[in-house]
Amino acid sequence: MTAARPTTAPRTYGVYRPVLPVTSPGHPERMVYTGDAGGRCEIFVWDRSTDTTRQLTDRPHGTLLCAVDDEAVWWFDEDPGGMGGWRTQDFDGGPDRPALTGVPSGRPAGLALAAGGTAAVAIRGPEGLSVHLGRRGGTGRAVLRTTESGTLCDLAPDGGLLALSGPAHSARAVTLLTPDGATVAVLSGTRERTWALGFAPARGRADGAAGPAGGAERSAGRTAMSDRTPFPAPLPAPVPAPGTSPLLVMRERDGRYHLGTWTLGRGLELLPWCSFDTETTARWYPGSDGARVLLRQDRHGRSRLFTADLDRRELTPVPTPEGSILDASPAADGDVHFIWTDAVNVPRALSLSGRPLPGQSDWRLPRFGHRRDLWTPGPDGPVHTFVTTPADRPAPHPLVLLVHGGPADHDRDAYDPMVQALVGSGYAVARVNYRGSTGYGPRWRSAYSEGVGHTQVADLVRARADLLERGIGRPGAVGLCGTSWGGYLTLLALGTRPELWDVGVAVKPLADCVTAFRHSTPALQALDTALFGGTPDEVPDAYAHASPSSYAAAIRAPLLVVAARRDAKCPPEQVEAYLEVLRAGGVAHELMWLESGHDGYDGADHLAVIRRSLRFLGRGLPQAPAPAEPSPHRERR
Repeated sequence: MTAARPTTAPRTYGVYRPVLPVTSPGHPERMVYTGDAGGRCEIFVWDRSTDTTRQLTDRPHGTLLCAVDDEAVWWFDEDPGGMGGWRTQDFDGGPDRPALTGVPSGRPAGLALAAGGTAAVAIRGPEGLSVHLGRRGGTGRAVLRTTESGTLCDLAPDGGLLALSGPAHSARAVTLLTPDGATVAVLSGTRERTWALGFAPARGRADGAAGPAGGAERSAGRTAMSDRTPFPAPLPAPVPAPGTSPLLVMRERDGRYHLGTWTLGRGLELLPWCSFDTETTARWYPGSDGARVLLRQDRHGRSRLFTADLDRRELTPVPTPEGSILDASPAADGDVHFIWTDAVNVPRALSLSGRPLPGQSDWRLPRFGHRRDLWTPGPDGPVHTFVTTPADRPAPHPLVLLVHGGPADHDRDAYDPMVQALVGSGYAVARVNYRGSTGYGPRWRSAYSEGVGHTQVADLVRARADLLERGIGRPGAVGLCGTSWGGYLTLLALGTRPELWDVGVAVKPLADCVTAFRHSTPALQALDTALFGGTPDEVPDAYAHASPSSYAAAIRAPLLVVAARRDAKCPPEQVEAYLEVLRAGGVAHELMWLESGHDGYDGADHLAVIRRSLRFLGRGLPQAPAPAEPSPHRERR
């Protein structure tokens, strides 16, 4: 298996969302996936030949990441703070053991598997990023140690080349290394954002799922990038010359996203017939010998699938229902597995062939409200908003702007329990894909003309005005609710435009930009440096201008702040700094602390946040009385 695809089960406010199973390359009937275990994410194995399922992990805080090779299941054993290491267990059961000895504890930064049990593991710890190579159950030897931000993308099927992804906009967007840590080539993203998607699978093998994704190409010769500790025998023998398997690459150029391949000696070759106007990702088809690729495009909050035949230079749409495809993977038999949802349907694992997949939900959740798309004029083009309104109450409604995280993300035509909970409680809900969101092209994503944060707040303000003018929302009853970057924008909007909002809920927010930078991870520090044009020491005014703490004393609306003690992305120290400003300014607020990280794996925390948020919003937004009984002529859903 050339590219391990650790599964992730995104949490959506406490309701489990299914994920695609990962298939063993040598045994296609063996699958592993992250599933629901009493409200927690845990790892399950599924033998399709016997249709038997077994829960592999059972941990108090849940388990999220997993992969599978020819014989064993890999899973990441982390503590509540997100630190840990990979462990393995035979597919048929038995004791679990460390996957590689000698690898330090840290946060996962990529896993890639090759034939014969060879694996590359990347760990991000206090001293930076390290990449280790070894055989399952043996000793992992360091290939690379660096303080730079990066993620292991993939290991070539012959084990002779590793792909490391840096920030897509950086000088080292993609680095190709040999097993002894020598640099073979570097793809720069300083002029054209570039990221790697995975090596083509070995001939005749059933793998090909891409690992985690991450200028003109420049040769770096064989300059050492590490301590150059040689990787000792045994390696799978014989080892072919590295670079014989093409690496799939995506590059942003001239306002479009172009698919390409990199091979040793030929470098990067873009495919002019295979380009898209919005963000697109791709995976090799198993057993295609580098000839077929499955692509998933996110466009205007919805998704499309395509198959690209690299030999024939043909791009063919794959028929799927309208809505959002949260993940998609080609199968060894030519089938396509995907997770589909829309605003009123819970995410489901489906296949083009109609064959059932594990982890399916048999929930029959109630549906509330009507949905529509709203486009509001703006300086860089129209702002797209998904609007959901109660079906049993007349407009105008109390209105909640549910602000998405990111900044490189977007709201989708997808089921969200928080939307349903709000609409079922009588609120209209607006999800705004403000400037900087993905899914609307490179120009939209890079539009920060009014400054970091302030550009996005300006779009929230425009959407608010449009919703009130159309009679969807009611003046004097407009709230904000957001998580992570959405929590940041909630705090910034409450402080910079205090007269417009009547209540706010910020969950695990970025609240003080300078303190967050000081206590953040190298990857997020690199993101901030690119976003602000430097570090806090280099451009202090930019950080102060964008920081919610600069405006916290001006807040008038009731505010609920939810924070996590073990949050590495939005650290608790920067929340405390923000709270100090609130207290000094006499701003009324409520506080809820969670004993978890940024992404908790236990649904109980998410449900507790929903309940607390609904109660708080209910006190801040006056409700119109519900009708005594529905009209006999109105369709009931």
